[in-house]
Amino acid sequence: MKSVPLNAFPRALGRRAGSKKLRENGRLPAVIYGRQAPPQNLEITAKAFGDLVHEAASENLLVDLEVKDDARPKRLALVQELQHHPLSGKVLHVDFHEVAEDEKVTISVPVETLGEAEGVKTGGGVLEHVLFKIKARALPKNLPEVLIIDVTQLKLGESIHLGDIKAPEGVELVGDKHLSVVSVALPRTEEEEAAATETAAPGEVEMIKEKKEGEEEGAAGKPGDKGAAKGAEKAPAKGAEAGAKAEKGAGDKEGAKPAGKKK
Repeated sequence: MKSVPLNAFPRALGRRAGSKKLRENGRLPAVIYGRQAPPQNLEITAKAFGDLVHEAASENLLVDLEVKDDARPKRLALVQELQHHPLSGKVLHVDFHEVAEDEKVTISVPVETLGEAEGVKTGGGVLEHVLFKIKARALPKNLPEVLIIDVTQLKLGESIHLGDIKAPEGVELVGDKHLSVVSVALPRTEEEEAAATETAAPGEVEMIKEKKEGEEEGAAGKPGDKGAAKGAEKAPAKGAEAGAKAEKGAGDKEGAKPAGKKK
């Protein structure tokens, strides 16, 4: 994964009023954490970060942070988490996870398919995309932005499993090798669809990249720390009041949190 440059600045303004003023001036509150140094509050230019997100091939971003007037001006970091405004969709807060160039990390990589499966084209089957993300482990700059699977030779009743996928050089795909990633199956009848809906169990959630509406964390709170979670303000589900309170709540997230788990 190619790293992209991004300028950052130490952040002095804190809490709600400080975050609101930052956004009014075209900047975003952010925090960087990792094993190499204590958590630190930063601010970044909203337009510059928005351009990076818009041009990225996936939600995974590796940035070369240059922190102006800081004792450690150069940082390599992954974008760990984004908080969005529930109505406008604008980014309100950014979490960066600092990584080392020579240390392997694990992330969830989006899966895309290439071509039309033979079982769909000639057998009347349906391509079922079972896994939309696969965990990949590698050095930061070897991490793939997306995994593309060629399905053209896939026949009716066949599947491509995790163990069948050839990983890029220097990358290890993590998980049960027998897991089905994509398959071609006969179309379900209405009765089968109804039965599947009734009996389907909720899938396991491995990682949430984006925060829930109004979710905030206390200063220097650890990921998953109950104490930090108590400071969260839950915005109303609808109406303009929801948007206003969500942006107001984003200002509470000024404390840097320690190293999150970025596998």
